[in-house]
Amino acid sequence: MTAEPRPGTVTRRGALPDTSASGAAYDVVVVGAGVVGCALARELARRPLRVALVEASGDVGDGTSKANTAILHTGFDAVPGSLEARLVRDGRRLLADYAQESGIPVEPVGALLVAWDEEQSAALPRLAEKAGRNGYRSTRVLGPGELRAREARLGQGALGALEVPDESVICPWTTTLAYATQAVRSGVDLHLNCRVERADPGRGTGSPHRLVTPRGVLRARYVVNACGLYADRFDALFGRADFTVTPRRGQLIVFDAFARSLLRHILLPVPGALGKGVLVAPTVHGKVLLGPTAENLDDRTATESTAEGLEGLLAQGRRILPALLDEEVTAVYAGLRAATEYDDYRCAAHPGLRYVTAGGIRSTGLTASLAIAAHLVELLAESGLALGPERPLAPVRMPNLGEASPRPYRDAELIARDAEFGSVVCHCERVTRGEIRDALASTVPPDSLDGLRRRTRARGGRCQGFSCGATVRSMFEEARPPWPER
Repeated sequence: MTAEPRPGTVTRRGALPDTSASGAAYDVVVVGAGVVGCALARELARRPLRVALVEASGDVGDGTSKANTAILHTGFDAVPGSLEARLVRDGRRLLADYAQESGIPVEPVGALLVAWDEEQSAALPRLAEKAGRNGYRSTRVLGPGELRAREARLGQGALGALEVPDESVICPWTTTLAYATQAVRSGVDLHLNCRVERADPGRGTGSPHRLVTPRGVLRARYVVNACGLYADRFDALFGRADFTVTPRRGQLIVFDAFARSLLRHILLPVPGALGKGVLVAPTVHGKVLLGPTAENLDDRTATESTAEGLEGLLAQGRRILPALLDEEVTAVYAGLRAATEYDDYRCAAHPGLRYVTAGGIRSTGLTASLAIAAHLVELLAESGLALGPERPLAPVRMPNLGEASPRPYRDAELIARDAEFGSVVCHCERVTRGEIRDALASTVPPDSLDGLRRRTRARGGRCQGFSCGATVRSMFEEARPPWPER
């Protein structure tokens, strides 16, 4: 029986492990710990390789991956024949299975692509045909009567819809964290607060790359660029200029749990040139999302919300689901997508450089993440990396943040074993002391209160931490370890 691999290390402060000795270089360094980078690190952990996952931020999933519409897509509207279409189709199946295995919350609510004028109505059969070319043949055009029967609170004037029954909602925070947790438990080193500032590409197969960071130098035989919004800039460190990233801001509004009963499906618009458009969707956390906007920007850090953007969303929401605007807003947020001048993912191998790029991974990256990871491993192998035999990954089972399955505060047997799970700290989100305690002691613990919220939902409810904030902060400060120098 094959033994489980030894766990890797998680570092956030101090000098990096010394890789200067001969033969001590990492086999692969993955730069960027978003959902794609974490998925790739997990996939590489199946092999007897020395792997590091490097992230500029203090946490995994701290960029685009934390701020999206949290939909597990079918890929029905992807560009037929594109790499994205294939990887979304394969990734949806892989992630659905992995979610069940690892405890990631998923709800298969289905979607309705709503037509609001004659032009959009005429497009529905074409979208159904496009879905078929993408291998998805379960769509169905609904007339206004059946649409109204499905969604009684829909705004006036809807002419029909395309039903996409297999669209689901998922927890993006738990997904990225599950990948990272399993990767570390299976031997991957995770280096956070470790921005790569310069690269000295190695010459020839025997000379490792040098990645210069404020915490020291990492040496790697192969490097993978999973830098998201900064993928083109990282490419430039290796002398590549294959695409340009244009940050595309998506602002969203989160409505309180009382709004959840207003709809049964994800309500999608007919797609436009800048993306899928403004939707209304339930979340696995029991809320309702309205958004996103689609604003092309120059600033790769512009994640603030704007009055103009939010007003535009509310106007759209008033048309789609008028009663939604009578409900309380819990939060607003904005994320940036890594749009490029191309209509497809920009995944490429550069064998002479021993370097692979995963660029242009847009809103479907969450769904496609496991398939993207498998594809990138293939590209590494084609570039000369000897993968070695497969080995089992260390098991992982994530805490449940979703409302479709029992939460700890409702689990009498769990509370009988550990009374901390019966002590509710955050009453808006019903988060217990036991959940916060376990998150703070987990394989990849949070480095901030926002990171703790993504792991537990604490401070994420209608009072935004007004009631529980002091207790949560106290637990965070008491449990937060003095980070080791390595």
